[in-house]
Amino acid sequence: MVEARITVNGAETPLAPDPPHTTVLDFLRERGLTGTKEGCAEGECGACSVLVARPGVDKPTDWVAVNACLVPAAALDGQELVTSEGLATPGAPGAAPALHPVQREMAVRGGSQCGYCTPGFVCSMAAEYYRPGRDTRTHDESEGGSGDGAACDAEHGPNGFDLHALSGNLCRCTGYRPIRDAAFAVGAPEEADPLARRREQAPPAPVATSYARGNGEFLRRESLAETLRLLRERPDAVVVAGSTDWGVEVNIRSRRAGCVIAVDRLPELRALRVGDDAIEIGAALTLTEIERRLDGRVPLLAELFPQFASRLIRNGATLGGNLGTGSPIGDSAPVLLALGASLVLADADGEREVPLASYFTGYRQSVRRPGELIRAVRVPLPLASVTAFHKIAKRRFDDISSVAVAFALDIEDGTVRTARIGLGGVAATPIRALAAEAALVGRPWSAETVEAVAPLLREEGTPMDDHRASAAYRSAMLGQSLLKLYARTTEAVPS
Repeated sequence: MVEARITVNGAETPLAPDPPHTTVLDFLRERGLTGTKEGCAEGECGACSVLVARPGVDKPTDWVAVNACLVPAAALDGQELVTSEGLATPGAPGAAPALHPVQREMAVRGGSQCGYCTPGFVCSMAAEYYRPGRDTRTHDESEGGSGDGAACDAEHGPNGFDLHALSGNLCRCTGYRPIRDAAFAVGAPEEADPLARRREQAPPAPVATSYARGNGEFLRRESLAETLRLLRERPDAVVVAGSTDWGVEVNIRSRRAGCVIAVDRLPELRALRVGDDAIEIGAALTLTEIERRLDGRVPLLAELFPQFASRLIRNGATLGGNLGTGSPIGDSAPVLLALGASLVLADADGEREVPLASYFTGYRQSVRRPGELIRAVRVPLPLASVTAFHKIAKRRFDDISSVAVAFALDIEDGTVRTARIGLGGVAATPIRALAAEAALVGRPWSAETVEAVAPLLREEGTPMDDHRASAAYRSAMLGQSLLKLYARTTEAVPS
């Protein structure tokens, strides 16, 4: 078996002797790359972000920023990453390295004070700097605008920089304005930029991994069939893709697994197919990959993605992982319930398709049997004509929902023909609002109908009091969400 190793800033670095549960963050710091910091150990602050070479959407390779605190180092066996130290260009012997354009802008515009969060910001900013398709037209300050018609708003710079790329990075010193200034000041990568040129080559191919130290193992097989046979042999193994959930268990709750099986690079779980009657989304595609490949084709998913955690999390999180945990507050489940989605479950004996509405059986429980994986999510076509996703949380982005409501209605000639409403955060499992759906179908889409059905929607589920919200508040938000949807669909369009 080939020794497990990661290419870090261009140099191959062996994983040994670290145990299999070692995170990329600890792996790097133990080797002297201390620019990568630990702030929260649960993927919420971004101080640990690094760049990983991943299969690209528009180019062979994308530089993707991920939380190093969540990803097991063994998960990057055979792969390639760059830290904040690796962004600078080495200088002549005895001379200091030349700052990367992102680092330079952060320095000259006051984007760093105590400096603890800065390397993480720089890596997240670099990922957006290298994103293919970013509009690099520059801001014409003398005119107070772009001067060339480049779109610019509070969250998008005139250089095409999307501030959502930094939504997973926190800073307690600068107030963010200088960081935003730095982000909006970067131009386009130069032709000689080695990381820009690297995008034109394929990323490292997935490798089979069998890494064992002490009482733990980290295993990756080359195909789905091999993985399913392994799961039959090791039914108690922990299955990981982006590790955005398991990484928290390891760091915060000190959980250790005797065997971890990685499925994130399996090609059979990474396809996206659009057919005549359904869209099939591979369970191991990251949310960012799904978002960019669908490019708005499913409006309800397009509305979900910006509200699902941060870009750093979405760069690792998968639909298979979000549904596999069975959490009643996972944001993807209400949306997929409203879309009428089903899951393709696979084991060593074959596959079966299960409607998502029948998948959850209890708190973090499902019909998935030992040895089964979620291979894909199927969304039936055609899509409903009126959709919306309402997430009620204490922060607009990167927060856990108190309540999540997804609507998918077909309204023809002013009458509701079909209705699906998915709910999260109001029961032990994600649920459909069946009583409210039935009350809507066949009735006119009018203020009278909505006011009559809203009380039914408020009664759906069994909401509870906790630190995020009271049961009464959750119920009130359910009814309010229907009123909000009606108001949005009947707003006068400015002439």
